[in-house]
Amino acid sequence: MKTYELSWSGHSLKLGKRTCIMGILNVTPDSFSDGGEFLSTNSAVAHALNMVKSGADIIDVGGESTRPFSDQVSEQEEAKRVIPVIKELAKKVRIPISIDTTKASVAEQAIWAGASMINDVGAMRLDPDMASVAGKFDVPVILMHMKGNPKTMQEKPVYNDLVKDIKKFLKTAIEMAGKYNIPKSKIIVDPGLGFGKTVDHNFSLLKHIGKFESLDVPILVGPSRKAFIRNLLKENSQKDLKSGISAVETGTQAAVAAAVLNGAHMVRVHDVASTRTTVQVIDAIKTAE
Repeated sequence: MKTYELSWSGHSLKLGKRTCIMGILNVTPDSFSDGGEFLSTNSAVAHALNMVKSGADIIDVGGESTRPFSDQVSEQEEAKRVIPVIKELAKKVRIPISIDTTKASVAEQAIWAGASMINDVGAMRLDPDMASVAGKFDVPVILMHMKGNPKTMQEKPVYNDLVKDIKKFLKTAIEMAGKYNIPKSKIIVDPGLGFGKTVDHNFSLLKHIGKFESLDVPILVGPSRKAFIRNLLKENSQKDLKSGISAVETGTQAAVAAAVLNGAHMVRVHDVASTRTTVQVIDAIKTAE
């Protein structure tokens, strides 16, 4: 497995021998897993500090739900949700804070407030100014594959060759980033579990994560509590499982283990404590003689 070291603005992440854990902080009323739980600045910061204590290497702050069929919120509303949280959190933690957004203006405000990474599920396609912002501030960028946008991505997604098509998309995104002075050494890719994929697509991607290694950048995987896990585990009579129940979290940890064993350098999760245990064991298996 390839190893990488990202160094920038007083931060350093060594990726490969030990799996990096990104803790999810949704400051939204409608996210599929924890919408409305951390809307106040105080509750959001307290939750983030708990994730840091549990072993998070990065806190990823998002102010807009990207669940399937969701609508966008305005730049003003998104910034109103995330900026106060980032400002307060930046005073209290030393680990990197990532801004989860597709909007360049929100990303820029977040960086001024104390964020030091950009997690763009649109891979800088949805806002033409995003690449310029990332290049100007010289911060790491996570480029994720998504078919269409959150509103349309789950409308019968079809691929000619799942891995090949997604790898081509990510390769193009990396090349575009380079044109905006974003060095390859500051790029992380995410194949986008749950973003324009069927249940079978997601499990296939987990099995074949290692095929993205040829892109020569770190790989992030985000399986946490997603619908493909819930759909697999639910009984025939059930419409859906609640994302926070123990069965869904156990399923998430199985997906995390598979992703790490197959080549993921970083995982994005809700339950940092459980994930820390999982990756400690899988990392030990990976590095064993």
